[in-house]
Amino acid sequence: MPSKYDAATRAKAVRLVVDHRGDYPSAWAAIKAVSARLGMNAETLRNWIRQAEVDRGDADGVSTEAARIIREQKRKIAELEQTIEILSAATSFFARAKHPRHP
Repeated sequence: MPSKYDAATRAKAVRLVVDHRGDYPSAWAAIKAVSARLGMNAETLRNWIRQAEVDRGDADGVSTEAARIIREQKRKIAELEQTIEILSAATSFFARAKHPRHP
């Protein structure tokens, strides 16, 4: 599903929270204030901040680049498995055609 917000908007929102975190009593208060100003859900912004921390190596988790590579590999594996199924079916079809049971 395509994202409602582009990468620049995400980066700007994360940067605003990080830069102004000290102006609020808590990180959540900063997230709520910035998300309200930008017209987005506070939980969405919190998730972006969390992913940015993972991407920087400040938190444990799967980075955006690693997740992209995993998705690509899963797609390739599914395609290869489908190819194997097709080739197996074709092999058995041609083997039966070459050696009929009832001459």
